[in-house]
Amino acid sequence: MKTCIALLRGINVGGKNIIKMEQLKQVFEDMGFSEVKTYIQSGNVIFKTQEAEKLKLTETVENKLFQAFSAEIKTLILTIDDLAETVKNAPENFGIAPENFRYDVWFLLPPTMVEDIVSNIRLREGVDFLQTGKNVIYTSRLTSQMGKSYFSKIIQTPVYKSLTIRNWNTTTKLLKLATEREME
Repeated sequence: MKTCIALLRGINVGGKNIIKMEQLKQVFEDMGFSEVKTYIQSGNVIFKTQEAEKLKLTETVENKLFQAFSAEIKTLILTIDDLAETVKNAPENFGIAPENFRYDVWFLLPPTMVEDIVSNIRLREGVDFLQTGKNVIYTSRLTSQMGKSYFSKIIQTPVYKSLTIRNWNTTTKLLKLATEREME
């Protein structure tokens, strides 16, 4: 059994695709996954599975979510190694000044490539900062200038449907929880 993390895109956001975490947990257990744990309301599920193929897992989860909630919910499946690599390879000093910056990780849904997203992003100089990683984009915004940030405009672009965003605290907490689950 290996521990995986499912990042569900677009649930419990703006009054759309409202799913209670107890229901979500039950759906994952009904799929035969074990030690299922949800984390906050934004669609993060940690679970153990014997299935090693992420594409197959993704298809299974998305199909079951559609059956259970009558909504197409794009899902990104990560292994602990995937998430650990994302955290380890974050830009230097990323996340160290939360009182001054909002830090987010944009996880790309396959088959989207980093270049597909970056080529569509405008940055406001002195406010928005972006660095690319393997299948992720690290962004930070100056908190005092959030209203001037161009990152909030990403939701108005077609590429927005190709990613799911988690703040840095959620990203690191998911890694911690998944690692603890793996050791159980």
